[in-house]
Amino acid sequence: MKNFNTLREKMRPEARERSSKLAAKYRAEMALDELREAREMTQEHLAKILHVNQAAVSKMERRADMYVSTLCDFIRAMGGQLDIVARFPDGDVRIGQFRSLESDREENDHERAFAAD
Repeated sequence: MKNFNTLREKMRPEARERSSKLAAKYRAEMALDELREAREMTQEHLAKILHVNQAAVSKMERRADMYVSTLCDFIRAMGGQLDIVARFPDGDVRIGQFRSLESDREENDHERAFAAD
């Protein structure tokens, strides 16, 4: 079996460039289930972190519409941070009003951890 880097080195430069652009596109845009799998997490593991059952995680991954707070929890459970950005022709604007969701949740997590001690 050949090493992927060895195979890539044998590719024509144009093919390498196309492959690199395609890989970047896939990394830049993923469905929630793809993101979870890329993070090497199972639905069961994510369900334990979120304190829900596996079926609830499956349902969240299939939804096209959900609360921002739910999406924030989902992303945080995978170790990430949700940023909401509005894109305009003259530049991007990060929407900041949802940051309070994250800080409120972190506060609640710390309070629960403190109460458990």
